[in-house]
Amino acid sequence: MTRLKAEQRHAVRFTLNGKPVEGEAEPRMLLSDFLRHQLGATGTHVGCEHGVCGACTIVVDGMLTRSCLSLAVQVDGCELKTVEGLAPSADRLGVLQQALRRNHALQCGFCTAGILMSLDHYLAKNPAPTEAEIRDLLSGHICRCTGYTPIIRAALDAAAELASSSKETSDA
Repeated sequence: MTRLKAEQRHAVRFTLNGKPVEGEAEPRMLLSDFLRHQLGATGTHVGCEHGVCGACTIVVDGMLTRSCLSLAVQVDGCELKTVEGLAPSADRLGVLQQALRRNHALQCGFCTAGILMSLDHYLAKNPAPTEAEIRDLLSGHICRCTGYTPIIRAALDAAAELASSSKETSDA
């Protein structure tokens, strides 16, 4: 039986924010490190490295995932979405991002990427959340700056805006 050497690298190919990407990763390389250091997707932050703080949250094949708890080789062939994939273009923020900005829900910004990913994923499935549901969702994230109130306000604001634009589209 052949043992894998720690320095042996494996090809990793997946779709990142709608675009095919590839790189090489050592067997134990964390997905968060692969995204940041191999692909330059630095929007995904690493906080606790234990899956507790939520800063590294991304979407893998439609599921919220803590990228600090996943290995890069595990996502070979998967579809990934990171915070870089939320804006419709490089010069325009998405509805949720605009709502956080409008509601002053950003301070240091360290937790923001993970919170945005969780909220985006949740709002896509639950377009009319209650404040209690947003609070429950945010319980998986640590934000030491904002006190969460402006984030909750922004999430409800974004949900209302998304519902309004959805109604306008269906009425047309």
